[in-house]
Amino acid sequence: MSSVTDSVIFRNIFSTPASSSIWSDTQRTSYYLLFEASLASVQADLGIIPRQAADSILAFCHVSNIDFDELRIQTEKIGYPVLGVVKQIVQKVNALEPGLGEWAHWGATTQDVTDTATILQLRDTLDLVAEALNGITSELRILCQTHKATPMVARSNLQQAVPMTFGFKMARLLATFERHKQRLAEIRSRLLVLEFGGAAGTLATIKDGRGFQCQAALAQKLGLAAPEIAWHTERDRIAEVGGFFALVTGTCSKFATDVKLMMQTEVGEVSEPFYPHRGSSSTMPQKRNPISSVYITAMSATVRQLSAALYDAMVEDHERATGPWEIEWIVLPQMCTLTHSALLKTYDLIKGLEVHSDVMKKNLEITKGGVVSEAVMMGLAPQLGRQFAHDLVYDLCRRSVQEDVSLLTLLYADDKVRESGLSKEELERLCDPVNHTGLSVEMVDRVLAGTQVGQ
Repeated sequence: MSSVTDSVIFRNIFSTPASSSIWSDTQRTSYYLLFEASLASVQADLGIIPRQAADSILAFCHVSNIDFDELRIQTEKIGYPVLGVVKQIVQKVNALEPGLGEWAHWGATTQDVTDTATILQLRDTLDLVAEALNGITSELRILCQTHKATPMVARSNLQQAVPMTFGFKMARLLATFERHKQRLAEIRSRLLVLEFGGAAGTLATIKDGRGFQCQAALAQKLGLAAPEIAWHTERDRIAEVGGFFALVTGTCSKFATDVKLMMQTEVGEVSEPFYPHRGSSSTMPQKRNPISSVYITAMSATVRQLSAALYDAMVEDHERATGPWEIEWIVLPQMCTLTHSALLKTYDLIKGLEVHSDVMKKNLEITKGGVVSEAVMMGLAPQLGRQFAHDLVYDLCRRSVQEDVSLLTLLYADDKVRESGLSKEELERLCDPVNHTGLSVEMVDRVLAGTQVGQ
């Protein structure tokens, strides 16, 4: 085992069968062959190479015809797998029809094939990501609707802050994932672009003014956009998608972190989906560890670190680079498989999340009214002045903790509070956390409706 994604034990945790398949030797080589077959086909249509040669090349270009042991040997010798694939095409076609194999790979260079295959692999990966994002947002909508009015405490610096609703918390997450869906749609047009320019990108070997025709026809055949100019050493497309993976998994990790904190024994407001022995300890039978959240945060942190390597890979020399390009070969498969796995685990976590609304209500009472001190302060401010009210409530909150009595009890007994003219009923209303969730419910509704600010 060279990595966790290769491990029989770990590969379905830190990867997924679907994403691993996309980045396998078999799929990558299949896309090399698809490029070569498509190139031969369009060049025959344009009269650049003989039709008979194109037909023979197409007949060979199936991954089952590749000798992978020989390809490994050639790759170790040459340094790149594409030339090893082309050599097999030439040799096998020539063996059946001498000379016709020489028309394979006409006018192309190694990086044309490699980059285009990578773009096709990224396209397939983004399809998986899009599907996962749709699943996540669908389940989040259910949580938002179900709990849009479920009161809980908001936390600032890990301290109880003010009341809000659990639906509000989930709607913020939903809005973020909806933005990721927008980003994904925007990225596709910049990413899904053919690379075909020959040695230095100038299409110098495609004569008689047919270079652009060949390029456009090849792009259409592969379902990609034609480039405005070669991008052999302009790697912003790849770095951008890596940055997107870092963003989307960062959101997964933020959610997972909140779940871990809310699952603490002393908090107990949510639980991960229950499966027998899921997250069990080898020595502490009572434990139910937030294992899905642990994996999500670990994978997301790794994706963020790997994304930095893609920004390093942008710094390439001249028209064909001496090393930075290969960074992409190392990190992209890991980033893509880790991202898809993190998204699927996030989907499962959201779908099966156990929400303990009774504990959320109980936790609102821990501070004996301190959690609504802002509401009380603002209720007293019109009569006493905001700063005076702040200092008064501050002192009463400290006494509440020291004397272990409720803030409401101290408010009833305070002379300045009585002088403010607030009735007992008004004080009780101010001290009820449910009355101080602001526009939580309305904001949830706005997110669910997809309404943008200003609409």
